[in-house]
Order: sequence, then C-alpha cells, then structure tokens
Amino acid sequence: MIKVGVVGGTGYTGVELLRLLAGHPQVELRAVTSRGEAGTPVAEMFPNLRGHLDLAFTAPDPATLGDCDLVFFATPNGIAMEMTPALLADGVRVIDLAADFRLRDPAVWEQWYGMPHACPELLEEAVYGLPEVNRAAVSEARVVANPGCYPTAVQLGFLPLVEQGLIAPESLIADAKSGVSGAGRKASVGSLLCEASESFKAYAVPGHRHLPEIRQGLERAAGRSVGLTFVPHLTPMIRGIHATLYGRLRDPGVDLQSLFEARYVAEPFVDVLPAGGHPETRSVKGANHCRMAVHRPQGGDTVVVLAVIDNLVKGAAGQAVQNMNIMFGFPETAGLEGIALLP
Repeated sequence: MIKVGVVGGTGYTGVELLRLLAGHPQVELRAVTSRGEAGTPVAEMFPNLRGHLDLAFTAPDPATLGDCDLVFFATPNGIAMEMTPALLADGVRVIDLAADFRLRDPAVWEQWYGMPHACPELLEEAVYGLPEVNRAAVSEARVVANPGCYPTAVQLGFLPLVEQGLIAPESLIADAKSGVSGAGRKASVGSLLCEASESFKAYAVPGHRHLPEIRQGLERAAGRSVGLTFVPHLTPMIRGIHATLYGRLRDPGVDLQSLFEARYVAEPFVDVLPAGGHPETRSVKGANHCRMAVHRPQGGDTVVVLAVIDNLVKGAAGQAVQNMNIMFGFPETAGLEGIALLP
C-alpha cells in the first residue's frame, strides 16, 4: 500500500485519475488539492465518486504532499516544475500528467509553451512514461513525464514501422481526431455544446504543442531525424482519439500484420486487431487500451495505421496509473482491468 497525493483534481483528467485510484487495491489517497475548491468535498463536485472517496479538496500543503510516496500532477502546464524539486528532496516520486517534463530540450519547451523551464536540470533525468518503450526506465524513475494523448496514439501506431526502418521517416503523416474533453474542463466558447456539436474541424495546423513530443519519441525510435505532418481535429464527441497514420513503405513485401502482432504481443494494453480491422473509439471508452489495425490499401507502398484510445485513460490518467504500477512493482494491470463501455 502506498500513500498518494493528487495535485489539481478538478479537471477531466483529475476526476478520471481519482476514479481509477479510488478503486486501486494498493493506493491510499491522502490529499486531493485545489486552491479554488479547498473545503469542498470531492464527491460533491464529482458525484460518481460518492461512496468511493471521502475526502475534501485542500490547498496544496508541502507537509502533507511531502509525506506521500507518490504525487500526481493533474495541473496546467507550468505547475509541476515549480513544486517537483521540493518533493524529490523529501523522497517523493512524481508523475506529471501535463507537459512539464516531456521535452528534453529546455529551449524547445520555452518555444512551444511560452515560459522558461523552472528546473531544466531535471529534464534529462525525467523518464518519458510510454511503458511500451520505457518500461525498465519507468520502474526506476523519480520523475515520470506522462505522455500526451495525441502522442500516445500516434507513437504507438508508428513504432513498429519506425523501429524496424520500414517506412521513409522524412514524410510521415498523422491525421488525428479528438473528443472535446481533450480541451479540458475550463470555460471556453469553442467547447460549448452549441459550438462543438454537429461540427468538425481541424485546428493548430501550423503547429500543435504535441508535435515536438511526437517527433522526439519517433526520432528516438528511428535513430535519426523525422519529418512529421501532424494535423489534429476536434470531433463532436466527449471522449476518444482516432489517429490515422500514413507512411511510405520501403519494402512493400513485408508482412505488416505479423510485424504489429509480434511488437505488441506482450503488451497488456495494446490490442492489434485481425487483418482488415477498423478500430472504433467506442471500443476503448473508459478503458486503458490502444486498439489498432494496419492496412496496405490496394497492395501498394502506402501503409495506413489506425489507432484509437480514450484520451482521458490511456491518453492520460490510465497511463499514469499504469506507470505508477510499474514504478512500485505492482501488477501492471492493477486498477485498470475495467472493460470499455458500450454503447
């Protein structure tokens, strides 16, 4: 049993994290913080947690958080990097669900996030928490940078091809669609029902913040620079990401189905569908799975990978719990055995 704190528990990612932690057999939740909601019972804000979590939000208290074994940050970008050094000094391990520790280069961080990094000395130490790539490093980490939602789907879809050098790395295309919860719980005109419903649009085409994160991961896998066109879209649904990924095959004769099945055969949360499959976002709703399929249309030299995740689970809170399990030697699937919700 470990003592866990959650900093920033009022957003969609935060409540999803609390839902998973409340049912985890090895977790004792000690604190859920929110400066704006301090004193409010968590279950009053999130009634799905009634009977499962008997805590009130509190202001962040260094003494309480410093007494935890692990602290999750489900906060906006820029918060975790201010508080992490003191937690590490107290022997607390950290999982950040925001972007503070995802990029290795502080200059690149500042370029995309518009602020200097508060503890650039930790960027080299922080482990990028994509278990399917960095499981061994995660197990020893003091700081884990939980991947973004788009980067999770895109990297998992491309990895088998990039790792084996089977596609031309200079011309990758990621066409990805996300539900509105990816925009967060803050008040925003663009995510109002009347604005987002019955509509579909691309956004951030000149450059999305997740682009350097995806490129960093793929370049590590490829061992060379990668050219990536990444176009995100907003879809009128609450949860889910569908990534359609395109690459040019160097060897059109390769058995793609066997390649993908072999790469992920031992991964508990990656499901490669049978040949010809078309994964649906509803098949992963509420579950910590990435389902994918690989195609070679008309038998040509273009490969198309389809990958779906729940942006709040495998794309955020579920992956964070998966990383926690690895860090503390729990079964990797602990607290994550839930089946996706249908309809």
